[in-house]
Amino acid sequence: MADMLDGDAAHLTPAWTRIREMTRSEIGSAAFESWINPLTLIDARDGAAVLTAPTNFIGDWVERHYGDVLVRNIAAEFDGVTRLKFVVRPARRPAARPAAPETPRAQPEAAPRMAETRAEPAPRPQAQRRAEPDETAQEDLPSSPLDPRFTFDRFVVGKPNELAHAAARRVAEAPEVTFNPLFLYGGVGLGKTHLMHAIAWKLTEDGSERRVLYLSAEQFMYRFVQALRFKDTISFKQLFRSVDVLMVDDVQFIAGKDSTQEEFFHTFNALVDQGKQIVISADRAPGEIDGLEERIKSRLQWGLVVDLHPTDYELRLGILQSKLESMRAAHPDVEIHPKVLEFLAHRISSNVRVLEGALTRLLAFASLVGRPVDLDMTQECLADILRANDKKVTVEEIQRKVAAHYNLRMSDLLSPRRARAIARPRQIAMYLAKTLTSKSLPEIGRRFGGRDHTTVIHAVKTIEKLKDTDSAIAEDIELLRRMLEA
Repeated sequence: MADMLDGDAAHLTPAWTRIREMTRSEIGSAAFESWINPLTLIDARDGAAVLTAPTNFIGDWVERHYGDVLVRNIAAEFDGVTRLKFVVRPARRPAARPAAPETPRAQPEAAPRMAETRAEPAPRPQAQRRAEPDETAQEDLPSSPLDPRFTFDRFVVGKPNELAHAAARRVAEAPEVTFNPLFLYGGVGLGKTHLMHAIAWKLTEDGSERRVLYLSAEQFMYRFVQALRFKDTISFKQLFRSVDVLMVDDVQFIAGKDSTQEEFFHTFNALVDQGKQIVISADRAPGEIDGLEERIKSRLQWGLVVDLHPTDYELRLGILQSKLESMRAAHPDVEIHPKVLEFLAHRISSNVRVLEGALTRLLAFASLVGRPVDLDMTQECLADILRANDKKVTVEEIQRKVAAHYNLRMSDLLSPRRARAIARPRQIAMYLAKTLTSKSLPEIGRRFGGRDHTTVIHAVKTIEKLKDTDSAIAEDIELLRRMLEA
């Protein structure tokens, strides 16, 4: 394509409008919106019609597939036109997404290639990477919007998520592909999406030329269905194969959807073959996602598979402290008792979103009524959340955890054997059953092989004394309690 300077294109506008309408009627609205709409006629003389295109790729595609139609329609307005020439005119970059109101510090500016996904008649074609220095600006990728709060700086690291955080930072900061794919999985509210957004922010903040496409598996499927509907799968393939980093959240959504899995499989292979980075998240490990093809499971396990474990007390407390610090600007006059955060970290263990939501509600309530946040107010304001998070620990669950911790069989705990290696874990299990469940002493005794309630009383008193004198037993009990309440 020739590189030509702009002429005075204003007088061409009425003719170009008529040419566009003729072309739309011939090729259809879907193809027109995808390929012809981005073009502008800027000159028509010496047998050549000069048009601007957002990217080289679009110009090449139009010339190959719709060149004859355009030349014919332009010649109807301008005699002697027999060929097309294109000038690359990159699309204007979007404005940055505003920072979250509650965030006190400056947030990272929205990246040029991170625009909100909009429903369109058909997927828009995307640019391939270009080496020319004057063509580094690229058409916006249809990525999901990034949350400005979800950065590495605001991700609280603890033992349950330490490995996942380190792997995510390596992918975001390494100049070359390291783990491919990086597969992050874990339950709801454990930080998968936060790390995905943080990787995308880091890649776009640091001036990297890598083209990043972040979206959910549901959006991947939607765009694929749209491409099938409008018979425009070529542009879909070009889009997903032209990126440098593909990030797909909640990949379990495509399980059982055969056509989408087929396209995802080929996209995955194409990007890996090109040495492009892939980052995937799900709520389960690849091998545990029912309805996912075995060949996809196998490829998802090629790289690094990292589990985000349920949060422990220390991590939950750290998250609350970080959240409180970020919310101080919005609630500068609210006084909060230091024991409140410890109480919340202990009582709300389901997931981080519920934990942060509880703190948000608590501070908003305190600000509205003008009261300091203490334990009484916390229990009053969060009664429904606290009830929902009161996990019902069962005697059977306690027995299983204790048996596994001490490498015993369940039958050993229930047997009449009195060897210390069995009797002491049995007493610990009885103690935990008394303190963590609402079962009566006779009921607990019956669950332990039909023992009398006096045996349970003796076990509870024995363990209470040993906790104060034997640090190993105290540590075992605390560890078991946390495992059961997690």
